[in-house]
Amino acid sequence: MIRTLLLACAVVTLAAQTTAPKLEIATTVAFTEGPTVDKDGNVYFTEVVNQRIMKLSSAGQLSVFRENSNVSNGLLLDPQGRLIACEGANFERPGFKLSGKPRVTRTDMKTGKIEILAESYQGKPLTGPNDVTIDGQGRLYFTDPGGPAIYRIDVTGKIARILSAPDIQRPNGIQVSPDNRTLYFIEANSAQGGARMIRAYDLAADGTVSKMRVHYNFYPGRSADGMSIDTAGNLYASAGLMSSRGTSETLDTKTGVYVISPQGKLLRFIPVPEDLITNNAFGGPDMKTLYVTAGKNLYKFRVDIAGLPR
Repeated sequence: MIRTLLLACAVVTLAAQTTAPKLEIATTVAFTEGPTVDKDGNVYFTEVVNQRIMKLSSAGQLSVFRENSNVSNGLLLDPQGRLIACEGANFERPGFKLSGKPRVTRTDMKTGKIEILAESYQGKPLTGPNDVTIDGQGRLYFTDPGGPAIYRIDVTGKIARILSAPDIQRPNGIQVSPDNRTLYFIEANSAQGGARMIRAYDLAADGTVSKMRVHYNFYPGRSADGMSIDTAGNLYASAGLMSSRGTSETLDTKTGVYVISPQGKLLRFIPVPEDLITNNAFGGPDMKTLYVTAGKNLYKFRVDIAGLPR
């Protein structure tokens, strides 16, 4: 098992753009993913290589929240403060591979009890849940890239598959608009000619989707991985590469956070000096701190518009 190196917090100020915010390294571990922030300002994120869920307290103290995380990736704290985790997807790097039991779980943060919300659909096991979001009714939506499929978990526990091949290719990050009327998700297909974009769908009151459109296209560069959304409906997508990783993805998509309006217009680009950038989430007392997982680091920076805990 690869050992994790925990370093003291450092500050990195980017000068590549005059509009770049002060970007700080909140903490450093091995391979960071899937951040989410609770109401007390504690940040939970996955450390995939060593299969752990980490906790960075509001005071800046780093600890292990859960060992043996079953290759957990995307996380979400629901309105009741329970931790939703997408688990079991294959994780591969040259000469290194991890696999687990594909499922979506919910952890009671007071007792530590883990409940399985989804592990199969119509008798067939999931292939590897990746990311999850929630709407105003408390329904969960999660991506399963290997399916490929997107599922909805109703508050009753009923599971519905709302999108699948051939309509989608490799879904990754997922979000719901503040008015609960649009579902966004990232296509992250690195194969030649693969979809590398954010798709948008009308989201009906019953949780079904229709009227697909391309909201933002990253092709031919690396697509986004994960994303969050602010109260104005702007998406914050973590995308890009700094060096080739042996796929057809080009370096045209610079590494950083892409702030994209509800109309699909790029409003701002915030460079992040790390491969691989993966995901982000809002936190802080005013929900104006964006935490970004990238490579071995968890970064943070301030923004002007408050985010949503989705």
